[in-house]
Amino acid sequence: MNVIHSTPFTDAVSARGLTKSFGATRVLTGIDLAVPTGTLVALLGPNGSGKTTTVRILTTLLAPDAGTATVGGHDVIREGVAVRRVIGLTSQQATVDGLLTGRENLELFAGLYHLGGRQARRRAEELLERFDLAAAANRRVGTYSGGMRRRLDLAASMVSAPRILFLDEPTTGLDPRSRAELWSVIRELLASGTTILLTTQYLEEADQLADRVVVINGGRVVADDSPAALKRQVGAERLVLRLSRAEDAPRAGAALGTPVDADAAQLTLAVQGPDHLRHTLDALHRAGVAVEHVALRTPTLDDVFFELTAAAA
Repeated sequence: MNVIHSTPFTDAVSARGLTKSFGATRVLTGIDLAVPTGTLVALLGPNGSGKTTTVRILTTLLAPDAGTATVGGHDVIREGVAVRRVIGLTSQQATVDGLLTGRENLELFAGLYHLGGRQARRRAEELLERFDLAAAANRRVGTYSGGMRRRLDLAASMVSAPRILFLDEPTTGLDPRSRAELWSVIRELLASGTTILLTTQYLEEADQLADRVVVINGGRVVADDSPAALKRQVGAERLVLRLSRAEDAPRAGAALGTPVDADAAQLTLAVQGPDHLRHTLDALHRAGVAVEHVALRTPTLDDVFFELTAAAA
């Protein structure tokens, strides 16, 4: 599938001050967001943080209470039809029909985009090959594995060759192999010029795929930068200690002056200077806490996520 996208504007997606409430519950409290053309931006946040609500507004499925947003240069409120012409959406729930075959599903979607019979069949064949589903094209989708079904969902969202793609937690529930296969497809779409806004629960996914990561919590943006820059903000290396006995965790916490979960077999501490390891092991030895394994590691997006969402809670 060779699709060439023009880039007449810098930001394919732009939002300013988006707010949304459902009854007395405020879900978004002023979201600012920018997705530069030709990039993948990952939207991270705990459950209920407003990720899906943001996507629904940007894809014209939901109107904001206040704020503005443009997608593909078109206002999502005043020019909804124009927005829908340039986007694709893969939502958390499967949109394909399990009673139809893979080919029939894609031809159905092509018909919804007003492609003629011959063009619809040609487009379906292209996508079946592109998403490695040709061998299963004539099988009912109900017989597909979870990974195959998600690839078909993604193929369906690409029927109109959209230049902007919204992926709302596309790999949720997939096994590691299927997730890696879908990552490969997403990378190829990005390389072809497609702009992607991805919401995900998997921090590794954002680290692997995203040019930028936007962390939202409590309906507002609490961080927006590259994965590498966000990890640098967290700062020091992490000291990881695995205790010989998990029941020693409270005693270890008291010796180190840090709260720990009861029965936590592993402790993770920010490194504080060159002598921190020696002081830590000495303190644990004096407290009678045996350590089975010691390791140093650089900060991860998990560290970023937990620090930012805890600070903003």
